[in-house]
Amino acid sequence: MYRDPVQPLADADQLPAATPVNACVAAAAAPMGATRPLRVGMIGIGTVGAGTFRVLARNQALIAARAGRGIKLVVVCARSLSRAMGVVGTDVALTNDPMQVATHPEVDVLVEVAGGTGPARDWVLAAIRAGKHVVTANKALLATHGNEIFAAARQHGVAVAYEGAVAVSIPIIKALREGLTANRIEWVAGIINGTTNFILSKMRDEGLGFAEALEQAQALGYAEADPTFDIEGVDAAHKIALLAANAFGMPVRFADAQVEGITRLQGLDVACAEQLGFRIKLLGVARRRSDGDGNGDGKGDTNGVELRVQPALLPATHLLAQVNGSMNAVMVKGDAAGVTMFYGAGAGSEQTASAVIADLVDVARLAGTHAAQRVPHLGFHAHAVDEHLAVLPRAAVHTRHYLRVPVHSAQQVGEVGEWLAAQNLPVARVELACEKALPTNTGPQVLVLTDAVAQATVDLAVQALAAHPAVAGAVVTLRVELLEG
Repeated sequence: MYRDPVQPLADADQLPAATPVNACVAAAAAPMGATRPLRVGMIGIGTVGAGTFRVLARNQALIAARAGRGIKLVVVCARSLSRAMGVVGTDVALTNDPMQVATHPEVDVLVEVAGGTGPARDWVLAAIRAGKHVVTANKALLATHGNEIFAAARQHGVAVAYEGAVAVSIPIIKALREGLTANRIEWVAGIINGTTNFILSKMRDEGLGFAEALEQAQALGYAEADPTFDIEGVDAAHKIALLAANAFGMPVRFADAQVEGITRLQGLDVACAEQLGFRIKLLGVARRRSDGDGNGDGKGDTNGVELRVQPALLPATHLLAQVNGSMNAVMVKGDAAGVTMFYGAGAGSEQTASAVIADLVDVARLAGTHAAQRVPHLGFHAHAVDEHLAVLPRAAVHTRHYLRVPVHSAQQVGEVGEWLAAQNLPVARVELACEKALPTNTGPQVLVLTDAVAQATVDLAVQALAAHPAVAGAVVTLRVELLEG
């Protein structure tokens, strides 16, 4: 995922002059007006942690007016105490022991913004067992261990808030859990990774290849030195798994998501998609499917959730197709509200801090409320979560498709279309790629668009097509999403 460029943290320093944890926390515990402030302990003071401190300090009066009480950062855990002191000053206690923050008796809520899934799980569970609320922007942690963490939070009567883990400045979790609570959600789809959207925008607008566009993204700080999680779709899969759980009342099922990144995407297909009136975006899609054969016996019925990340063609006029650069957007289709769209920055220091602090305000407002009266972690109370709602296998995914078929001769375009139709593929459009879209020394390419069809049918048709004498190379397939209201 994209992060603002920051200097790497140094090894933990020894600073005897730093304010002791207990002394600083005791001072912060003094009443602030009629209600004492919410006392925050934070693990991590990198890009997100520093942004959270800055926004809390700059807007403290405004935030307190909205929360009904102050929110005060009292202790921070960092690997480099000298660097941390340079960010938060001398009024915040410092430690390099995460567990001291997670379990400190004078801390009300743990903010975990260090990242990772192993130690972070231990810190969060320790805080929960100590009766502390948790706010995190760690999507990998919740996608991997969320079910365990949410169960522990219910057992101990505390909240786990994570708006910043999904779409950063876009309040999509609150929208799903609260704003759209009257709706049966039909699908959620979006551009939820800024790195890949930047790369795809460069490939389309400037005709760059994937490797060159990635190099630009890294040079500008839009991609990590190791961008694997982003370009392979894993980061987006973490997020769409959390969105699906909130949309459909199911456990977090990241391990079952079908994930395909953009590393194999060719500039040729970006150009061919434009010729057909489409743009290619890396989409996270969660779609509830309840369809059957209509005979009432249950056989042949499909009931489950499509949960996937893949590069897909969108109509060039679609709102999501207009989301460029590192920006993110999420669309939701509800049976009552119809289609709603949420747009904003998908990464950044203060952008993430905005979501983290919104979660802290929600926690500050919980005082005196019974756990059963709070907004559930996944939007549905535990007894209503459907443990049996499964992710559909890849073969059952039902979408339109794009095929690019290299052929020996331009005269074979009709032959390819007829062959695919004979394989029970619902062909909707067949045409030859314009020569100007083709790189030098590239042979003729037949472009095919299908109507909606199961992935298994497409796979069989492409397998059969590979043996056809007209075909001169590997057939490329991509999904087509219309995302209509």
